[in-house]
Amino acid sequence: MNLNNRKDLVFLALAGFFITNAIIAELIGGKLIQFFGLFTQSIGIILWPIVFILTDLINEHFGKDGVKKITYITICLISFVFIVLAIAIKIPAAELSPVNDTVFKTVFGQSQWIIIGSIVAFFASQLVDIYTFLFFKKITGHRFIWLRATGSTLISQLVDTFIVQYIAFFLPGKWTAAELLTNASWGYTFKLSVAIALIPFIYIGHYVIERFLKKEVLPI
Repeated sequence: MNLNNRKDLVFLALAGFFITNAIIAELIGGKLIQFFGLFTQSIGIILWPIVFILTDLINEHFGKDGVKKITYITICLISFVFIVLAIAIKIPAAELSPVNDTVFKTVFGQSQWIIIGSIVAFFASQLVDIYTFLFFKKITGHRFIWLRATGSTLISQLVDTFIVQYIAFFLPGKWTAAELLTNASWGYTFKLSVAIALIPFIYIGHYVIERFLKKEVLPI
């Protein structure tokens, strides 16, 4: 990678934000919050729409190979986090530690289930997102970025939400089947609503990248 090359810098910046958001979402994922008193979700859900927007920007400017590379790297790094947490949980805390073993395991032990679910869901949903995005791009060409971004997110988020919540909360017995269906449905609705609300930022990101690369901004 040539750091004097503007396109390499763009890829590095997008990849950095992509990986950082994904890992933070995993680490904070054990905390459940109420949304409008209607449904319960992991707080990490707030960051995943950003990850999928970054996926679309990377796909737009670097193609499916760029997205696949970032996806594989992210999965490896999330797996590394999982291994580190597993080791850290097994090592006894010192008597003077402000965080004892019980608290540490409560926080990061639940994150392990979320990490397992996220790795499976992330890999599946990213592949769905890549090829759905390309399908819409063949139809729309360089126009209607919102359509291919939202269309790919519409399908990939459905896959991601139900897989991750099934593994993270249903399998360990945290939720019943009815709770899974209710919370996953609301979670999907929330993710999709956020993705739609963030459409202007996709256009802003597209414009900034094109201008930074000193390209003519194509009709959108």
